[in-house]
Formats: sequence, C-alpha cells, structure tokens
Amino acid sequence: MRILGDELAELIWPTRCACCGLPGELVCDACRGSLPWIAQRWACPSCGAPFGYLTCTGCAHDWELHALVCALDFEGAGSRLATVLKDAHETRLAPVIAAAIACALDEAQGWDALDGSPRVRLDEVDAICFVPATSSAYARRGFDHMELIAHALAQLLGIPVLDCLVRDEAADQRKLGREERAENLAGSVSCVDDVSGLSLLLADDVVTTGATMRACARALHERGATMVTGCALCRVW
Repeated sequence: MRILGDELAELIWPTRCACCGLPGELVCDACRGSLPWIAQRWACPSCGAPFGYLTCTGCAHDWELHALVCALDFEGAGSRLATVLKDAHETRLAPVIAAAIACALDEAQGWDALDGSPRVRLDEVDAICFVPATSSAYARRGFDHMELIAHALAQLLGIPVLDCLVRDEAADQRKLGREERAENLAGSVSCVDDVSGLSLLLADDVVTTGATMRACARALHERGATMVTGCALCRVW
C-alpha cells in the first residue's frame, strides 16, 4: 500500500529539481554539474570563506572552532538546496545536503587547520551536533531541518548524533548585520548535556557571519568539549 501511495503521489505531484524546477529528479544532472563547490585547499580554515586561505577578510582567525568546512557558495543551485528543504518542506533533500557536506569534509581532511593539524579527522569525531531550530521555527515548519540533515550525515559517516543544543527565541538573524547578529544570540544557546572530553562535529545549513555557529561552539566548549569542528552546506560570501 505504501508503494502504491508513493506512486500515486508521484503521479499527482511529480518530483521536480530543487534547483531549476524541471520534473524528474530532486537534483537534475545539469544542476549537479553547476553546484558552486568550494575548493577546500583555498578556503579559510577558520571561517570556511572561499579563497580565504592566504588572506581572509571574513574573520580574524579567532573563531571558537578548530576549523569550519563549507561545501558550496551560497549562490545559484547551492542557495536553492539550502532554502527548498526548510522553506518548501522538501525533506527528501536532507540526504542530498548531507552527501554534499560529507564530500567537503572528506576533501578537507587533506588540508591543514591553523594549528597545522588536519582541518577534520573524521575517525576522531565522537558525535555530530547540529544548530537547532528555535521553537517558533519548529512550529512554523513542523520539523527541524538540521536534525534531518544531521541524522543523514551520521548514517553516511558512521558517527552518532548528539542532540544537546537548545536555542531561546531571538530576532530573525536574516534581518540583522554582523555585530547585531552576535548581540542577538548572546546567551541564547546552551548545551544541555555534559560533553566533557568529546571531539564534536557541529553542522549547520548556511553560515553567513558565523554568529550562530560560534555561539553553539562556545556553548559546547563551556560544557567541556575538547574540540568543535564546524561544517555547513553553504557559506555566504
């Protein structure tokens, strides 16, 4: 019955490419070929900004993360992937986004962080955390998109998910500037578990100024995490 239901749903609402809208696949061949991948060799190891390896104007190399690995520029097909999942409720994109993040993480293992160690060592990561949705965002969408992505990423990497971060309500970050975003999030993120001694991979969908990612990393360090490495689908630049 479930298979019949899926076939009927596909007949009535055919799958369309999340990036261009053409019917057939979640991401068509043309859009897969046009994804704006970030070359990890040249990305800033601190904030993940494309071409920020030598001179980065996006950070002062003072982020609370061991490194930040972002898969795509937030443009074109990349931005559509990030927004269609949470805004159009196309939850089937979660494994697709997780696969893109996993590819970037694999590439980043071959390049150095600021301290000379690899930007990420997946074999040493104890758990995957994710930037949680606020209660209002969860109520509006009916799901936490990053929870879906984190679990899909966990299946790909063979690393467990640790759902330990909570966020209080704050103003919409999209309407704020760099300094306002940091002030808006001050004290709004907390870690509800003891993560002492753990090396954690912190996942988000889009990093703009990094305020949310940094607030989550601080909360994890405050509860004892020894290392927090960030990863995201897109980097706004």
